Amino acid sequence: MRTYFTKYPQKIDFSRWPDPIDGLPEKLERADVILLTHHHMDHCKSVTVNRLKDADTLVMAPKRCIKELGKAINVVASGDEITFGNIKIKAVDAYNTEQGSSTKKVHHKGIGVGYLITIGGKTIYHAGDTDFIPEMLEFGDVDVALLPIGGTFTMDIQEAVDAAIAIKPEIVIPMHYLKADSEEFKENVDARSNIKVVPLQIGEVYLVRY
Repeated sequence: MRTYFTKYPQKIDFSRWPDPIDGLPEKLERADVILLTHHHMDHCKSVTVNRLKDADTLVMAPKRCIKELGKAINVVASGDEITFGNIKIKAVDAYNTEQGSSTKKVHHKGIGVGYLITIGGKTIYHAGDTDFIPEMLEFGDVDVALLPIGGTFTMDIQEAVDAAIAIKPEIVIPMHYLKADSEEFKENVDARSNIKVVPLQIGEVYLVRY
């Protein structure tokens, strides 16, 4: 399984959204599955999706992505499950909470999603844009968790550490950050658990073997 990470804008300017594909390799393999967590333009952009997909690609996204991507997608909400070959994908909740560390509560419950992806007996959790939410405690065994740590629109480092400890994955990959320090996240997780933390650079690949 191959995951690409792209950069996020340092300053949010609604008149000049960055292209999410910035930072990806020039040559990309066709994606079998594309999972979009929500409709914000730094996460859901047709030019990016079109570069990665062909007629056989499964594209899953919440309803609000239709405006950008058109109706030729599999619209999902929390709780929906799709089996694609030997891959089982479940959409799960992703949202900001009143008590969460996010300072801009723009992710309301029922709008965006995260994903639980199970393949070859391994489960990968992509949290999407979210705070630490109670639903995370109900996921069961998770092998790899991708958690946002940037604060502002998502949970910050300390809240993400708490989430990682609660979820108990074997591996956690920090994401959705610019100024936040992934090494600080790693140090805090290391101090409280045996979870392996894998910070990635833009374009770096981490293979999950199954």
